[in-house]
Parts: sequence; structure tokens; C-alpha cells
Amino acid sequence: MITLNHTIVPVHNKEASAQFFAHIFGFKLEPPLSHFAVVRVNDTLTLDFADSEKFEPHHYAFHVSDEEFDAIFARVKEANLEYSSEPMHQNKGQINHRNGGRGFYFLDDNGHNLELLTRG
Repeated sequence: MITLNHTIVPVHNKEASAQFFAHIFGFKLEPPLSHFAVVRVNDTLTLDFADSEKFEPHHYAFHVSDEEFDAIFARVKEANLEYSSEPMHQNKGQINHRNGGRGFYFLDDNGHNLELLTRG
């Protein structure tokens, strides 16, 4: 079985971005590794945040349980983050119900498009 071990997330401020992800998603902030701010997503995956002046925004999609969705969605709303039911952010303030589940998109401070979905 192949699993993704880590991915590097380019950002303008690695510490602030790592703290944002840890807070919003309920992830664990790890000790720094080399020049990365590290966030543990699960037993096999970390997001390694690296400072970068220029980068293309990325799309990160997270498959979550209904309970995780509720908790993360509450933190997104509490932080007054704009969200939408689709990736181009046309349906602001709405979630989707694809495949009988729930999902939404929001942007972080670096322009990365973040997606939550409860059904694949």
C-alpha cells in the first residue's frame, strides 16, 4: 500500500499558517523540522509549511467524518472566514450536498483553496 507521507505547503508565514491549519482543522502542531513548520494531519501524513515569496495557490481537499465536519465548520464560521459550496467561490455562504454528504470551500491567507467533504 502506498501512502502520502508529507507535502510541502508554500506560504508567506510558515508559523502563522501552521497555527491556522492546526486551529481550524484540529490538527496537531509538531516541533519544527529543519526549516519547516510541521502540522500532523494523521498517523501517516504531515503538512510541512515553508516560507516562500512567490508560489501558485494550491487546492487541498480533506475527507472528514460528519463530526469533524461540524467541528471544523463551526471554527470556520467563528473565525468569520468566507466559505462557498463550490471551488470558484460563487455560492458564498452555502455548503454543497454532493453524494449525499456535505462539503464546502474556503481560502487561507495565502490563497490556498481548502475543501472539506464528508463523502468522496
